[in-house]
Amino acid sequence: MAYGPFPGHPDSAVTLIEGPWTHRTVRGNGIALHVAELGSGPLVLLLHGFPQFWWTWHRQLVDLAEAGFHAVAVDLRGYGSSDKPPRGYDLPTLTSDIAALVSALGEERAMIVGNDLGGLIAWCVGARHPGVVRSLVVLGAAHPLRLRSAIWRDKGQRRASRYALRTFQIPRRPEYLLGRDGAWVRRLFDRWTGPRWRGTPGYVADVARYAEAMRVHPVGYCAAEAFRWLWRSVLRADGRRYVSSMRRAVTAPVLQLHGDVDSCVLPTTAQGSGQYVTGTYEWRLLDGVGHFPQNEVPELVTGELLRWAKLHQ
Repeated sequence: MAYGPFPGHPDSAVTLIEGPWTHRTVRGNGIALHVAELGSGPLVLLLHGFPQFWWTWHRQLVDLAEAGFHAVAVDLRGYGSSDKPPRGYDLPTLTSDIAALVSALGEERAMIVGNDLGGLIAWCVGARHPGVVRSLVVLGAAHPLRLRSAIWRDKGQRRASRYALRTFQIPRRPEYLLGRDGAWVRRLFDRWTGPRWRGTPGYVADVARYAEAMRVHPVGYCAAEAFRWLWRSVLRADGRRYVSSMRRAVTAPVLQLHGDVDSCVLPTTAQGSGQYVTGTYEWRLLDGVGHFPQNEVPELVTGELLRWAKLHQ
């Protein structure tokens, strides 16, 4: 690994938060993925982003289960209580993890919901593994090709992506920032969230959880590797193959929810994603919301998830 744990690092048990859900490990694509699940019915698979873990969906887990769905929030490879191998943080592999997870959960298809990195993965599952997708909901994430184009052509998005383009490309730097004391994670949340959630007691408590979970060794390394691959693969053969695969149209129904004050993925970047969808597509801009709608306006997001799930069962 790229670095050793800081003294006093927590272990992954800090992410096994008790509640009405069940924690278990599910194997797929050669690794063990931790999930928190609740309810029975059609599968809704919830994918977190950076710098979070499954907990970002805890409100939606309960609400979806009460509405008659099998709600499953997963820790992505390298996060939370899932396996943290030294390899496999490229988007094709992360996408295959999720496609395999649908089958490992005993289902043929799922509504896949993703935020941030989880949103990028959701787009990829829709393009690369359409057979496992019943519908998609993407929050705070542009289609990967739209994001790539915006970074090169739009100065505003390039500035917004500076953390990925610069900080994550410096050897050992992101591992140090994420593992040290949680201060960098708190600064990212302060920068990326909207005014509705920021500074509330719930915000303070949740961000403390996310900061602690990112200090679990070697989560910082795993998170950094995904961002390193995103930009270093641009000129490599594996990157070219990935781009070619992502030109396939997403035929599943797609609902895209985006905060109008998202300063991580700008609304103008995300809004062009519909060009990659040939199925039913809806775009909704959320007033006063930043990069994490499921946390910032959970009732609104739950309502949209239930509406979309019932429309496309």
